[in-house]
Amino acid sequence: MNHKLKEIFRQIQAEETLKTSTRIFLAQKMQEHARAKAARHRQYVYAAVCACLLLTLFGGHWLYFTPIAEISIDINPSIELSINRFKQVISVKGFNEDGREFSNVLHVKYRNYADAIGQILDHDFIVSLLSNDEVMTITVTGTDEIQSSEILSEVQACTAGQKNTYCYFAASEEVSAAHEAGLSYGKYRAFLELQMLDPDITPEAVQGMSMREIREWMERLSMERGNESVPYDNRGNRHHGNGYGRG
Repeated sequence: MNHKLKEIFRQIQAEETLKTSTRIFLAQKMQEHARAKAARHRQYVYAAVCACLLLTLFGGHWLYFTPIAEISIDINPSIELSINRFKQVISVKGFNEDGREFSNVLHVKYRNYADAIGQILDHDFIVSLLSNDEVMTITVTGTDEIQSSEILSEVQACTAGQKNTYCYFAASEEVSAAHEAGLSYGKYRAFLELQMLDPDITPEAVQGMSMREIREWMERLSMERGNESVPYDNRGNRHHGNGYGRG
């Protein structure tokens, strides 16, 4: 009898032990599952944060380095400044040998375009050229006409009182045609005037010339053809299409 009772108690204890072990096992599995779920959630959160950071970085990079306007400065050298929506110069490109050399000595990248124009006008080389009666044209172009007009107005303010300096606005498609010809817009516009007087003139013929030399060539060709109306007046100023001249 005692032996049977002991056997029954052992079975009951074994069942309780099994139940306890089972509860512990299930609790551990539930904790492991919860931890794995939390880890996956953290991974998703980290991935989302990283994606937002990347979008912010690349989006900001795209906004900053997307040009919305170009400022073409021609005197010989010929250079172009690309301007972003934050009014900063993001690139400086020379369109002839003199332009490339001059762009290498300028320190206007990532500066406000008005400061950049001021630095260029105050450069000893440009001051010397203008004092020798050279002609400078500054052309603004952009896809946003309102913003381009604002830039033109500020450029005109920067050049107010400058001798032989003229400011213009040009449509984007005209600038694209100039670049296809390997010229900055100011020189391309002068080239078109020359070509009206002599259809055989090529873009390469004017690429290394100063704006004053091109103007004098126009006047010479016009006189040879007995045409009293020359593209530029005595000051080198011309109004054409939607361009605005300032001397």
